[in-house]
Amino acid sequence: MKKKKENYIYHNFKLAIKDFKKLKNYLIFSVLVFFLFTILGLIFPNFFEEQIRELIKTLIEKTQGLSTFELISFIMTNNIQVAFLGIVFGIVFGILPTLGLIVNGYVLGFVAHHAILEEGIFILWRLLPHGIFEIPAILISTSLGIRLGTDFKNFKKNLKSAIRVFLLIIIPLLVLAGIIEGLLIGLVG
Repeated sequence: MKKKKENYIYHNFKLAIKDFKKLKNYLIFSVLVFFLFTILGLIFPNFFEEQIRELIKTLIEKTQGLSTFELISFIMTNNIQVAFLGIVFGIVFGILPTLGLIVNGYVLGFVAHHAILEEGIFILWRLLPHGIFEIPAILISTSLGIRLGTDFKNFKKNLKSAIRVFLLIIIPLLVLAGIIEGLLIGLVG
């Protein structure tokens, strides 16, 4: 009796999960860097204040007037591009994804600090759904990038793994993040 052939996508998804599990040390590094700089941005929000406010202003201008569907599309596209670049730019010794973690962590802390000042500590519960899928996806992508830039001996294998994880784990997480964030912003405000 012939063994039933396993579904191609399902098979690769299982491989992507195995690949993801092998990222443990890189993911721990990414999480620590990101949250360290989030805390720094929360406690010391006065660094780069003008640049961060300009970044936020530009983002608001780009999204102002978009329908909910357009907003979802914008968020998904932007996040997928950022995640992809986090992987690709990791080839340069993992420096750029690490810098991305530092900047994004600090900006998140900065935004959280100012949101707390304006709305109180409980505003963080309202902000939580915005990052529940997005932040893990970005942390995974930067971890893949850092591994690509630091483990040259296994570069080809790591690149194949990064592509598989990007397609089967990161993109679905970012699609969910885009839908949730777009709906929350578009419908709730």
